[in-house]
Amino acid sequence: MQRRVFVQTLAAAAAPAQTAVQPKSSVMLWTLKGTLEEKLEIAARAGLQSVELVGEFRGWSDADVSRVKKLARSLRMGMDTISSTPNWKREPISMVDPAQRANLLKEVEKNLVVAQKLEVPMALLMSGDAIEGKSYAEQWSSLVEGSKRCGDLAAKAGVTLIVEPLNTKVNHKGYFLDSCVAGLKLMKEVDHPHVRLLFDIYHEQVQLGDVIRTIEAAAPYVKVFHIADNPGRNDPGTGEMNYDNIYKAIRKLKYTGYLTMEYLPLGDPVASLKKAVDSMRASLAG
Repeated sequence: MQRRVFVQTLAAAAAPAQTAVQPKSSVMLWTLKGTLEEKLEIAARAGLQSVELVGEFRGWSDADVSRVKKLARSLRMGMDTISSTPNWKREPISMVDPAQRANLLKEVEKNLVVAQKLEVPMALLMSGDAIEGKSYAEQWSSLVEGSKRCGDLAAKAGVTLIVEPLNTKVNHKGYFLDSCVAGLKLMKEVDHPHVRLLFDIYHEQVQLGDVIRTIEAAAPYVKVFHIADNPGRNDPGTGEMNYDNIYKAIRKLKYTGYLTMEYLPLGDPVASLKKAVDSMRASLAG
């Protein structure tokens, strides 16, 4: 019996330690300069795992899609997100106006096809700006219904839509869904497995602050966190936000989605992103 216990103890000591699954790192390509190919190269050199596009795919042929997928694979780079409504500021596809619902659904369905071709698992969904002359309640009701209808399209395509709140104090005056507090309320009302929340930590800090408390409440609905410091929307650690504490809070929640850099690098983008991602991973590892 003593020998058996001794052997079991040795085996346990020799077994590799179980490493907790960390969130995946990504970067929003619009924050980088250069061609698409140069941006992918920057991301790869910085040690990122994935990239997020917005509307870079507009006008791509099937041959272009194949070329970009091949390039990303050669760099061992994933692509996690595109926008389902890249023209939301310029076309009548607002989620808060029921009169634009048909246009919205057509646009989302079209871009979900591109998501399938690119093999990306998620697509951004924007509320649009508030509509003058309509009450908040009317617009909220339209946003809820539109989210459900878009979610049904996403379910058929095997894609998850991620709704993004934006701050209205600095960057997006007039945008309807202006906080993740409101975004969490929306998720609960929509209650659709293919509609989830994009939690932009920078936007939430600008709009309401209190980001850790809101992260803790919203985490079950969050598929992506966006990262930048405030003020300036630059590298984490250059402003007022304590990202070490924010990452530790995310670690405690056992979050395994994407943490996406969406900031404007102040220096060399490769060095900047590498520093940001290394610091993030250190905080997440504890």
